[in-house]
Amino acid sequence: MALIRTTRYTADPADADTVRERRTELLAAIRATFGGPTETRLIRVDERTWVDMWRWDSPETLRAALDGGPRLPQAAAAFAVVRDVSAEQGDVVDEDVWVR
Repeated sequence: MALIRTTRYTADPADADTVRERRTELLAAIRATFGGPTETRLIRVDERTWVDMWRWDSPETLRAALDGGPRLPQAAAAFAVVRDVSAEQGDVVDEDVWVR
């Protein structure tokens, strides 16, 4: 069963490029180390607020990333530029994919 993990955080608008660069580096490290996520979306809600959605196709892969990911140097670097971090996750129970 697929899961979505959503992380919300804030960052100084001057750090927007750094937020994106470090997220990209963290995502590459997570994928190389843990084999997921299979899809991501980064949403900038306003100048300070970001929502990052990562899709995991296996609860085991997500659990491994949650357990080991914080020890990656890329995680420390990525979270060094953000504040007010909160996260939640849930099972995907319905999907509607629209293709033009």
